[in-house]
Amino acid sequence: MIGYVTLGTNDRDKSAKFYDALCGELGVGRMMENDQFIAWGKPDGGAGIGITKPFDGQAASIGNGVMVALEAKDEEQVQRLYDLALSNGGTDEGPPGDRGGGFYAGYFRDPDGNKLNAFLMKGDG
Repeated sequence: MIGYVTLGTNDRDKSAKFYDALCGELGVGRMMENDQFIAWGKPDGGAGIGITKPFDGQAASIGNGVMVALEAKDEEQVQRLYDLALSNGGTDEGPPGDRGGGFYAGYFRDPDGNKLNAFLMKGDG
């Protein structure tokens, strides 16, 4: 259903390092890039993610209540994604753990303050 998600950035190089690390762990690389934006994903693959300098020339800002969720294959990958986020300029929003109902997740923000999580839905919880 979702084709891709784009987040604004004020520091393309810093954000590129952050998303190169996360997307590399998820098995995808850069698929489109120019001076304005970078997109990660696979042609004919699932939803991708991109960063961009806002088209209107104004500073990028975060959306209150907006979050991008990255699906992990297991709890260990949730932890790796969380650790990669923090080691590449991200900040903690809640360490990996069980959130109830079979939902396991770790929460973090990218260098621009956009909120993300790495999650796993487990069986009958």
